[in-house]
Amino acid sequence: MATKITADQIRHIYSHFKANQVHPGKWPAENPVELILGAILVQNTTWTNVQKTLDNLRPITGFDAEKILALSTEELQELIRPSGFFKNKSKAIQSSLQWFQDQNWDFDAIATRYGRHLRNELLNLHGVGQETADVYLVFIFHQVHFVADAYARRLFGYLTGTEFKTYQDLRKVVEIPDDFTTQDAEDLHGYIDDYGKLHKNPEDFDQSFFGGFDL
Repeated sequence: MATKITADQIRHIYSHFKANQVHPGKWPAENPVELILGAILVQNTTWTNVQKTLDNLRPITGFDAEKILALSTEELQELIRPSGFFKNKSKAIQSSLQWFQDQNWDFDAIATRYGRHLRNELLNLHGVGQETADVYLVFIFHQVHFVADAYARRLFGYLTGTEFKTYQDLRKVVEIPDDFTTQDAEDLHGYIDDYGKLHKNPEDFDQSFFGGFDL
């Protein structure tokens, strides 16, 4: 297991992305509700299936939390069926939306209320695991965190020669630079995911702009 991926190494990777992959991917959401939906729905499926689900929800709810919460569980499950695991995901959607609704969607107040315990509070929500919690922190609360998703684990596995089997395996060894901004955190995630969608195996990696990269 890699001992640490240092802040300097993260800066080096980030700079290499910026020099070779001009535009980082953005999370495809127009408001926080749509982002929450996407973060939950994408668990254990492809974004193609998520998009089908969002296309089901958009005309009926307009991604309005009150309208989604007003749906019966059965109605919600039928709408999100394309994303799979619809029973568990319906509970997760209801749990997250109700939690934010109860706190008036005031993200600054929520962050102040929970402080450094915010991540643990998010992890207590039904269906919110480490990846979803970190996505909320980066893209809703605009905090600096590292999203150690499958694309990140694969890339850092190539770069370090270490297999990161779980989310925590990678997350615990990454040191985020102190001077990283919230935009840097969002862009790094976007760069990694866009790269991962195109480079899916060691051969792709070797032929990419990270082939021969000196970490």
